[in-house]
Amino acid sequence: MGLFQKYLKDRSIFKNREVLRHSYRPHILPHRKEQMDTIASILAPSIRNETPSNILIYGKTGTGKTASVRYVGAELEKACGSVGVECNVVHLNCEIIDTQYRVFAQIATLLEDGEGRSSDRPRSNIPMTGWPTDQVYTELKNLIEAIGGVHIVVLDEIDKLVKKSGDETLYNLSRINSELKKAKVCIVGISNDLLFTSYLDHRVLSSLSEEEIVFPPYNAPQLVDILQQRADYAFNEGVLDENVIPLCAALAAQEHGDARRALDLLRVSGELTERKNAEIVTEKHVREARNKIEADSLIECVKTLPTQSKAVLYAMLLFPEMDKQVFTSGEVVQVYRDVALALDLDVLTHRRITDLISELDMLGVIKARLVSRGRYGRTKEMWFGARTKKILETLQQEDRFTDERLNQIDISRFKTLFR
Repeated sequence: MGLFQKYLKDRSIFKNREVLRHSYRPHILPHRKEQMDTIASILAPSIRNETPSNILIYGKTGTGKTASVRYVGAELEKACGSVGVECNVVHLNCEIIDTQYRVFAQIATLLEDGEGRSSDRPRSNIPMTGWPTDQVYTELKNLIEAIGGVHIVVLDEIDKLVKKSGDETLYNLSRINSELKKAKVCIVGISNDLLFTSYLDHRVLSSLSEEEIVFPPYNAPQLVDILQQRADYAFNEGVLDENVIPLCAALAAQEHGDARRALDLLRVSGELTERKNAEIVTEKHVREARNKIEADSLIECVKTLPTQSKAVLYAMLLFPEMDKQVFTSGEVVQVYRDVALALDLDVLTHRRITDLISELDMLGVIKARLVSRGRYGRTKEMWFGARTKKILETLQQEDRFTDERLNQIDISRFKTLFR
């Protein structure tokens, strides 16, 4: 008890810190009424037991896409229930459920065992592994037909599914309605990547993207409203300095208008204040929280990158050693080839390397911008914000990146080549 004695005193500045977590679902979503109304209008035919159009929803991380879809989905199920129409909204996170088999099996599981489902509901008994995929598809189709009604399948992080497993899952789901008589299926895809549709076959794209909705980033005043709404429930009265919420909102607005980022800043600021036994959260705590979050998230992100992405990143880290702070995608490709050969990796194509560079930019590991070179076309310029030393140290925690062959890469040759 002695170690935790000081924490037993009821001096917490938090009333309910869970309100500041990403998993919390607010009853009101500020500044997303227009987008929710649009989603509701597209899904409204479900109330008449008709097939709604498929929807693709785009937007950067933390712009309220998932929360909005969950809210509309819950309201739709209530509305359909009030008029006696069978309607089920199932949510899948494709960052975790990223193969065709697992998608079909998980949809079946959610339809059978979801909240409020009847115990005598039809069942498919699809195992999580072991069956041929076409058999799983047939069982899922038969289950949906036996249940009847309208089924909204929400594929969150849909781009992760497509990049990992191709577009066959989406092709099969988009054509399932032609094989159903008593039931209807609608697909709602949610993605942070505006370019992921370039991976899709034109037949899949035409049927999947019947309606497209873009969620814009939040601006600073909108983030202030969101944070104030959560802070009223999360903190005890009088513990926030008046400048804390505007500062959290301003910092998050500078970085793509990410509400999750703003909420993390506010929560971590409160936690740091509490650990120091201070009574008021101040701007100083917010700035400390920003440094802590950036360090933690960047390192975790680098650790979990695929090997080829790490190789591309390692190639970029050689440019500061050449006294070259800004470099282009073409230059990175040339250095990457030497890195890949030194590590005994398959050398990727120029296009695949530029895709990996775009992902590193989206993750915030590097900064990048497109620049025009006139008649020579456009290229991507990149640079590191800070913490290159920390990124390199993180890469070198993996034995592969302490290989002596990497030290034999001739940096002076590239220095002359890129002059």
